[in-house]
Amino acid sequence: MKKQRRGARAPDAAGTVRPRTAAVIDLGSASVRLAVAQIESDGSVRPLETLEQAVPIGRDSFSRGEISRQTIEECVRVIERYRRTLAEYQVTEPDQLRAVASAAVREAVNRDALLDRVYIATGISVQPLDEADINRLTYLGLYSQIVWDAALASGPAVVAAMEGGSTDVLFLEKGMVTFARNYRLGSLRLQKMLETYRAPALHERELMEDYVRRTVEAICRALPERRNVSVLALGSEARFAAARLAKGWDREALVRLPLAAYGRLAADVLAFSADDAARRYHLPSAGVEMLAPTLYFYERLARSLRARALLVSGRTMRYGVLLEMARRGLWVSAFGDQIMDPARAVGRKYHTNEAHAEHTAALCRELFRALQPEHQLGPWHEVLLTVAALLHDVGLFVSERSHHKHSMYLIYNSELFGLSQKDRLIVALIARYHRRSGPRAEHEGYGSLGKEDRVAVAKLAAILRVADALDRSYSQRVHGIACVREPGRLVIEVPGVVDLSLETLALRGKGPLFQDVYGMEVALRPGAQRAG
Repeated sequence: MKKQRRGARAPDAAGTVRPRTAAVIDLGSASVRLAVAQIESDGSVRPLETLEQAVPIGRDSFSRGEISRQTIEECVRVIERYRRTLAEYQVTEPDQLRAVASAAVREAVNRDALLDRVYIATGISVQPLDEADINRLTYLGLYSQIVWDAALASGPAVVAAMEGGSTDVLFLEKGMVTFARNYRLGSLRLQKMLETYRAPALHERELMEDYVRRTVEAICRALPERRNVSVLALGSEARFAAARLAKGWDREALVRLPLAAYGRLAADVLAFSADDAARRYHLPSAGVEMLAPTLYFYERLARSLRARALLVSGRTMRYGVLLEMARRGLWVSAFGDQIMDPARAVGRKYHTNEAHAEHTAALCRELFRALQPEHQLGPWHEVLLTVAALLHDVGLFVSERSHHKHSMYLIYNSELFGLSQKDRLIVALIARYHRRSGPRAEHEGYGSLGKEDRVAVAKLAAILRVADALDRSYSQRVHGIACVREPGRLVIEVPGVVDLSLETLALRGKGPLFQDVYGMEVALRPGAQRAG
């Protein structure tokens, strides 16, 4: 078991503020990892200890399509050992621990067997992450490094993480993600494909290089600009290269590796078999077969984008999980634009009325905050409501008739950075219910949600209906509203507008869902113009 440990911090002098401890267990393609960290009072994260134990989840999943019983039991044994470490750090409450799994578990046909067995044996619930989750958490973990690096913060950049089953790529412009892609180029998946050919070693290398080359070409085609592109590599293989080429490297900092020196190291590793490479570089035999193709991929990508150096970060997706645990609300406020910009791009793709979409979203935010005592939803739900408001009319691109249903389909099947598959479904349903019938259990997608999510959809869709009615004129004349609660009704005061007959008529059709959900009728009346 590989282990890295740092000393725990003592309480402050006053003895009144004690930073809390949190941990992440990650079931990856080749190993099960534990990261323990201290969350400071300001929301920063200080790593305390990391543990890693090789478990061949990906070799099972990518070769057989399922995880063997032996591998499942090995996962259980490793997690049980980690529980002892967690107890030492007094990680005992559910909100102190998050357990996640990546593609190797997610793609296995018997993933539920693994998840259930781990839960029965350890009491720990493991959440398989989808591609959107991984992209969001990766970016969150890297954000502070990106904004402080001049090249990443100002120019085009590619962040690549090649794992056992796939490669996740974030495309950045001025530090913001413009879009994300997932490519089925994974070191273990590639190894399995090569094994099926049973080719001689030399031909096997040619096949590997050809497969990597085609994936790199696909990545390059996705880029609108291929000059002066920074390339940031993530993962244990990239960290291996950084540790050998940058002596004394601080893993909390970005490091730039000269591409010539990196290329020589990649070529040296490619020249050895996995067993020889393990002996030469003093690496554990498990997982070393992932080293050569991963190093080659990063070199090929950097050269294809004419990068002068390869950037490497010691940050991991697990660091992003810890940050999200530490400050979910801060993630929402700090990265709201990062989530909204891709949503706006989808709206432009389908030629929505941007002025109406933006104004409806702004009204939704005002209503959401004013109705906080009634709906009791958190900041993440405000993000989901805002995205739904920005995209509620995209279905008009298909047809005026039943455009709310077309909106649902287009939203759910669009790339929306930062939103998981379930998040996209919730956003799609909120948009679907901005007109016509309200939520019903038999409706596609709605019935598949849990009770809490179904209730949230109804609450948010009711708010969207009211906001949409308030801009029924498409003139954005309603703004600066105030919500007044009266017995049995919510009165929305609209300053500066005397004739509200058009909006009142729209509310007659859209208001009943709000009354059903919140138990209040919605009414409008002119309000006094606010000063300033």
